[in-house]
Amino acid sequence: MTAETTRRWGSTLDSVVVYAQGAICRRLARGSVPPDGRVRVTGLPRSLDPGSLRAHVLGAPGVRVTEARVEVEAEPLATGTPDESRREVERLRDAYAAALGRRDRQLSLIEEVRALHPVPPARRREDPHRHTPVDEWLELADFVDERLTGLHNRLVELEEALRNVEHELTAAADRLARASTDAPSAHVETTVCAVLTLIGTGDAEVELELEYGVPGAVWVPAYRLTHRQGDGSGRLVLRASVAQRTGEDWTGVRIALATADLRRRTDLPRLRSIRIGRSQPAPAPSGWREPPAGLVDLFTGYDAAGPGPATTAAPAAVGAGSAPVGTAGGSAPGPVPPPPPPPPPAPQGYGGPPAAVPVPGGTYGAPPEVFGGGIPDLAQPTARSRPAGRPGAGGRPFAGAPAAMAPAAPGRAAPPPPPAPVAGPPQPSGAELDYAALVLCGPDEQGGRRGRLFPDSPFDPVAAEYRRRAEAVAALPLPGQAVRPRESAGSFDHRFDATARADIPSDGTWHTVTVGEIPVGLRTEYLCVPSVEQTVYATLVLSNATDQALLAGPVEVTVDDDFLLTAALPTLAPGGVRRVGLGPAEDIRVTRRTNVHESTSGLRNNTTVLDHRVHVELANRLARAVTVEVRERVPVSSEPDVRIEERADWTAPEEGTGPDRHAPGTRVWRLDLPAGATAALDGGYEIRIPTGKALAGGNRRS
Repeated sequence: MTAETTRRWGSTLDSVVVYAQGAICRRLARGSVPPDGRVRVTGLPRSLDPGSLRAHVLGAPGVRVTEARVEVEAEPLATGTPDESRREVERLRDAYAAALGRRDRQLSLIEEVRALHPVPPARRREDPHRHTPVDEWLELADFVDERLTGLHNRLVELEEALRNVEHELTAAADRLARASTDAPSAHVETTVCAVLTLIGTGDAEVELELEYGVPGAVWVPAYRLTHRQGDGSGRLVLRASVAQRTGEDWTGVRIALATADLRRRTDLPRLRSIRIGRSQPAPAPSGWREPPAGLVDLFTGYDAAGPGPATTAAPAAVGAGSAPVGTAGGSAPGPVPPPPPPPPPAPQGYGGPPAAVPVPGGTYGAPPEVFGGGIPDLAQPTARSRPAGRPGAGGRPFAGAPAAMAPAAPGRAAPPPPPAPVAGPPQPSGAELDYAALVLCGPDEQGGRRGRLFPDSPFDPVAAEYRRRAEAVAALPLPGQAVRPRESAGSFDHRFDATARADIPSDGTWHTVTVGEIPVGLRTEYLCVPSVEQTVYATLVLSNATDQALLAGPVEVTVDDDFLLTAALPTLAPGGVRRVGLGPAEDIRVTRRTNVHESTSGLRNNTTVLDHRVHVELANRLARAVTVEVRERVPVSSEPDVRIEERADWTAPEEGTGPDRHAPGTRVWRLDLPAGATAALDGGYEIRIPTGKALAGGNRRS
């Protein structure tokens, strides 16, 4: 079944879940199932992860997907395909190079004219002295000066033109870099398709949902808080700054934001039990089978035709410890002789895999190092063992030919023969059991790989370049006061679903998306620490009554329809309460005075008493009542003989955690201050120090 005969279905991007880094996209496709059940769904991005493709049928219980794989198609673009940005950049690059060449030529002309100077002829010893031709010298100086004046004027014009072209080129290159990547390249259009096989009701119209993962998408939270003075509630709108360069524009899609790490492994480990005894359970089928008969004679005619025409080959990949290709003594390398025909392959193989050879002291079933070519001699690799750039099975590079087949290098002892293979079926890996990805090795393969099936190389340089460009968005500078979700989420993961569809182009820049409104409790409190600074600060106390955490990020605070400031919202867990500072409150004044009196007490005046008195005055000049929290601090002693007696109506605050943790000895006054009212707070404490504990000449009053 070819790509031309397979029925094609168009697809539409419906929803995207953006994780801390990366995204999961869901596409919808609809069509009628052909009799053979093979369909090709188009529209997938080039940067998708092929191993993340999932497909299932919606609303048709009798139809199911039995196979899904990714294929890439490329075809030249039609003549006249618009690519204005790229063409403009190329045109400006040529113009910049031409302007730079003109400027450089002008500089060379200036240097040539500047080097003009009179050179007197050589004088012989018998010649008389000559008179200096002053007039000619002055004429030459005038000519050079006049010529340099014109050249410098022209140089100013050329440099101005060069600066203008450079500015235009920089602007055009920036526009091209910021343009959406959901566009074909200049000459080739690449189409990524999902080839699906469906079974069930024939020729019935069904709806498919395709799910795949893509790199190159990040997000950070942001908020907008609207509050009215005197009101106990407010509106907290969750917004998100999203940047993506996945290669497809997200137009009219449902956006969801998650704090989880998409690259974290979620597969469970497989714990295999080991039983000791005579009876062993039957091993599970490994998917291995004997190679077909007559495999040795498959390429007899090809070998009889002799070596092909000589071509300029790239340098062969030489493994560790191998000698460079060439002759001894540093002479020029001669022509490399054709490799000898390979000997008949071993009878074992999965249409190529050999029998597994157990490690001495180990058990059967160890995975072979090279699938289908015996055990390689990693200590003695050869440059002739395998063409450069072709990895071996399982993604490992083919380090050398099998020890039984590799010719010994000149001047090097032949490697010891491998141990005799022990009977037992091999254990192919998952990549080796992916029959759709197996490739038949041709006659040029060495090391017993000819005519056998091996996994194709999973490395795609074009797809790797797309993914590298997509992952560059992770290095974008964050907006002001923004925090990445994984840094603020801690040990929990949450998902936030946007209430409306959004458009996010694939240009790698930040775009703001409104997620939804979160109900929060708000109250305004005023806080001051007069012992440190006699200033009262306004704060908003936020309480999260929802079952989702609020991540740390910038919050734009609007009070009474007037923008106040942009503050940093800390992470607010479900049920948590945090403060957000709003700056100084100039309409509430605070004054603090202290008085210290030193005396002695006791039967023999053996105790020093330091009496501290604190007086705090508050004045509310606002037109509404406010709640003010005044914080003081009393000394804390670790000596049992030193006693501290408090004489005030303050209270110790509740023990907090993290940023809300209070210093030892913190005391709090809380009072409601009516509009235009004043209040006075008096407190104090006594420090009783025994004479033996007193420090002579020390500062005991602070």
